[in-house]
Amino acid sequence: MSWAQSVTWCIQSGGMLTSVEDLAESNFLVEHADLYTSKTSGFWIGIYRNVNGQLLWQDNSALAFVNWGEGQPSEDQLDYCVELSASSGYWSILPCSSQRSFICKKPKNAQKDKAHDHMNMWMLLTLVLIVLLGMGFMIYFLFKIKTQSETEREARRYSTLLESSHVLTGKDDEKDSTNDKEKNEHSVV
Repeated sequence: MSWAQSVTWCIQSGGMLTSVEDLAESNFLVEHADLYTSKTSGFWIGIYRNVNGQLLWQDNSALAFVNWGEGQPSEDQLDYCVELSASSGYWSILPCSSQRSFICKKPKNAQKDKAHDHMNMWMLLTLVLIVLLGMGFMIYFLFKIKTQSETEREARRYSTLLESSHVLTGKDDEKDSTNDKEKNEHSVV
């Protein structure tokens, strides 16, 4: 990728092209970059030249440590970008449109924040699930209570109807038995 494409990719990934703050970090990068020497000769790093011609890291910090190769940077290559050699670790100037691999650096806080955001999302999802389950149980029990009280009212009404029917039926039975007695008495006489 070109330097600009590499910058864009790193930013979209939550980081920036790497800065090299000291010799220990440079050695670390060379050790790991050496694994890729068969695929690329160098990697873009995050040095750029501001409008005043000053070289800065992508986060706008000054270059406190430099590891330029011999004769680098030359004054006639001011608009060029910087690569880290995969084999030696030295820096050199190349046209920004050159195709190189790149090394992104993400702040440690960004990784922790991302993990923290995932944990917050799971906690929120769990809380929503608990609330929904609670509401579901409340609706179920309210429906059950409503259905049960309607059933009890129906049972009471049916019981009242049966009692009324029995009372009515009982009175008719007495009249019928009285009538039967009178019929029997008339026939006997």
